[in-house]
Amino acid sequence: MDVPADAARYLPRVSRAGAGLALSGGGFRATLFHLGALRRLNEYGLLAGLDTIVGVSGGSIALAALAVGWPPPPASSGGRAAETGAGRGGADAAAPAPIADFDRRIAQPLRDFTARNIRSGPLFRGFLPWNLLRGRSNTDLLAAQYRRLTLGRQLPSLPVRPRFYFAATDLAFGVDWRFERDRIGDYAAGHAAPHGANADLSRAVAASSAFPPYFSPLRARVSPRELHGGSVHPGPARDRDARGLRLADGGVYDNLGLEPIWRDHALLLVSDGGAPFAFAPDRGTWLSQIRRDVAVMANQTTAVRKRWLIASFLAGQMHGAYWGIASAAAHYQPGAPGYSADLAANVIAAIRTDLDAFSPAEAAVLQNHGYSLADAALRSHLSNLLPAPLPPFAWPYPEWRDEAKVRAALAKSWQQTVFGRPTYTPGPPPARAASTQA
Repeated sequence: MDVPADAARYLPRVSRAGAGLALSGGGFRATLFHLGALRRLNEYGLLAGLDTIVGVSGGSIALAALAVGWPPPPASSGGRAAETGAGRGGADAAAPAPIADFDRRIAQPLRDFTARNIRSGPLFRGFLPWNLLRGRSNTDLLAAQYRRLTLGRQLPSLPVRPRFYFAATDLAFGVDWRFERDRIGDYAAGHAAPHGANADLSRAVAASSAFPPYFSPLRARVSPRELHGGSVHPGPARDRDARGLRLADGGVYDNLGLEPIWRDHALLLVSDGGAPFAFAPDRGTWLSQIRRDVAVMANQTTAVRKRWLIASFLAGQMHGAYWGIASAAAHYQPGAPGYSADLAANVIAAIRTDLDAFSPAEAAVLQNHGYSLADAALRSHLSNLLPAPLPPFAWPYPEWRDEAKVRAALAKSWQQTVFGRPTYTPGPPPARAASTQA
């Protein structure tokens, strides 16, 4: 069937290549949930075979730790993910080797970082007169917190492969703005080479996680004349809109992070640590109605993307796997190791979406849950890509398998406080004893 040229941009490409992973937003809850999933992907050898990884908000925090800890390329690099099974779907293809020393390189620095409260200081200091006079927003101050994680890394120092995308939202043109190794921008405004403050990885993470209305949009600090190749015709009107362009949380536009990979990748993996929609009565006040309207709209846009994605998987139009924090491993495979459906939906998924300090118990349970769901989703939907023999299932924190213990420890994890939790002492590194028990 011939498709008019002006309609073709709405369709995915017929010819697809490569494997992409999307890490959703959801604060530190999503960060730690994704960390568990990344661990299992690494054990299967799939992490090192990815072509593209997208991070949104809490997912961008996990992505930053992954980028900083990513090992340098070997002298002789292997084939692309699409050539090692992801694109061909062949079980006989050799999988890339897992990242060695995952705990030291990636997991422990990220766990240490999420044990700190990084949101209260920037929120309150952003209103201090000297910061207001200097034009420093609370999101600029948040970027300073992220430098503890990014270690001063710059975008041009990111690995060539996989390609790392840190997704924010362009409030002027209403599309997703991406921070990449060699460019920043979006398809409407255009793209520019990262330089100066815009080359700072910590600013990319801050823009991606500038959750409204708590954190102010971050100034893009890009001159209109630096932006090239956008769909909006250059001129006075476009320059006016691009001048002073501000960036908000990537979840405002696409909390799943699908936009950079859905059109042209052969394999799509989606880790969703976003908050499930909470049922609540209409309180009748003006402010509560506005907040509820925004929540309903956000829920619907994410739900539409999710339904479309899974329907495409079922119809064979795309290949991949999706796992969401409110689900249970048994939904994929009866008897699969993991937490119960009730615990997942009503306790773990209810953990607050925040950037305050997460306790050792919260961090352990979220990593366990992400690990078990990614394992079940991959075994159920992409078993042909997994190595043989399968690496044994090993709970990251087996001491947190007991659900009664989890319920007691997480009884108040849903509560957000004005000043946030204090900094915790991170728990010990995870035990790596193999287990196949639920």
